Amino acid sequence: MAGTIEGNLAKLGITLPVPAAPVANYIAYNIVGNLLVVSGQIPFVDGKVAFTGKVGAGLSVEQGQEAARICFINLVAQVKAACGGDLDRVKRVVRLGGFIAAGPDFTQHALVMNGASDLAVAVFGDAGRHARTTIGVPSLPADAAVEVEGMFEIA
Repeated sequence: MAGTIEGNLAKLGITLPVPAAPVANYIAYNIVGNLLVVSGQIPFVDGKVAFTGKVGAGLSVEQGQEAARICFINLVAQVKAACGGDLDRVKRVVRLGGFIAAGPDFTQHALVMNGASDLAVAVFGDAGRHARTTIGVPSLPADAAVEVEGMFEIA
């Protein structure tokens, strides 16, 4: 039987993808004590980057939010792999870090990152409330519009 978090994902209509393999010299996640650190995830869907380019210069804030949401879904897929398939091992989303590809005049990075943050709370409830850093960058790997990394407390 699926756990509480799996049930929340199902209610939201979310099916987790197969976690993406690292594309360079790093690991997808690292567990130190009860902390799980997940490497940055881009908005990969079916083997392709779903949102490329810059938010505010070709992509709307709403498209950026959807990209951030997809990044969080990909984070959760990595968390599930790290937790041996049991998402109910997650005690808390500790921190999310968001990187938004945007031009120098763009200032709505926080609104874009809300796509990930709002989904964290929808999936994990109060345990999804987290500390966060959001920054704008000139470019990201594979021309992704957004990248999100995460830290989770696990049992």
